[in-house]
Amino acid sequence: MHEPKEDRRLAIVLVGLPARGKTFTAAKLTRYLRWLGNETKIFNVGKYRRLRHGSNQTADFFRGDNPEGMEARNEVAALAMEDMLSWMQEGGQVGIFDATNSSRQRRNMLMKMAEGICKIIFLETICNDERIIERNVRLKIQKSPDYAEETDFEAGQRDFKERLANYDKVYEPVEEGSYIKMIDMASGNGGQIQVNNISGYLPGRIVFFLVNTHLTPRPILLTRHGESQDNVRGRIGGDSVLSDLGNIYSKKLANFVEKRLKSERTASVRIILIPSSPPPPPPPPKRGGLTHTHTHSSSLISHSVTNGFEFH
Repeated sequence: MHEPKEDRRLAIVLVGLPARGKTFTAAKLTRYLRWLGNETKIFNVGKYRRLRHGSNQTADFFRGDNPEGMEARNEVAALAMEDMLSWMQEGGQVGIFDATNSSRQRRNMLMKMAEGICKIIFLETICNDERIIERNVRLKIQKSPDYAEETDFEAGQRDFKERLANYDKVYEPVEEGSYIKMIDMASGNGGQIQVNNISGYLPGRIVFFLVNTHLTPRPILLTRHGESQDNVRGRIGGDSVLSDLGNIYSKKLANFVEKRLKSERTASVRIILIPSSPPPPPPPPKRGGLTHTHTHSSSLISHSVTNGFEFH
């Protein structure tokens, strides 16, 4: 899908404490923007830090009262920002700047660097669900290059939680410029989005995507339709009604979804039908303006037996 491009370059600057889903959100947003036809790239400051200072930095490196650590982190953030701005000047449209960016001083530095080159929108992710934070911390220890050489999982977990606490002590929520705040969007209970000073086609599309996106895993079931009358006759193709066995299957599938997934903390459950062949074109209208109507075999489950689940 290709939408009209805007002349103005756009930088999405992520903001948030570690283990709040910033990188995950950046990856989903990047896929969406590329699907819209926008040249999009993620600039992860952590990668620059590891290239410059190695991957074995302890939690002390991230203390707010460590001037050497602060200088080193601001240095790599500036390097990443310079690379992103250079990439934009060479034709890139949307850069996603992935870092904590948790202080106004850091964000002011980025805004000053971007003056006259691109518009900045801050995207802040806030999560207050300790269950989700704990899960993300464990994933971080398992997958982050920062802990690739740490053989003691518990030691790595303690160090990362200390790092998180160091960031938390100096964290300053976004209140300046154009911003989008995603608050508890991964909790499965809806959450909320706050938007300030957002205008234009592409920023509007980004807000639309974030409002409608799912940041937690949810089940997607793939199924073919139940047995149809054409299946019974041995015919391939067509679009006939379900047979008696097909109707039984539809009810059993609805019961399965209800019993198996009703405890899932998801916004919706989707079943995607896999047709055995493309449906035939609708017949031409009859004389007098009346049209032929019939029940498709792809109408797998009636709403009377879904108990509120959503099927597509």
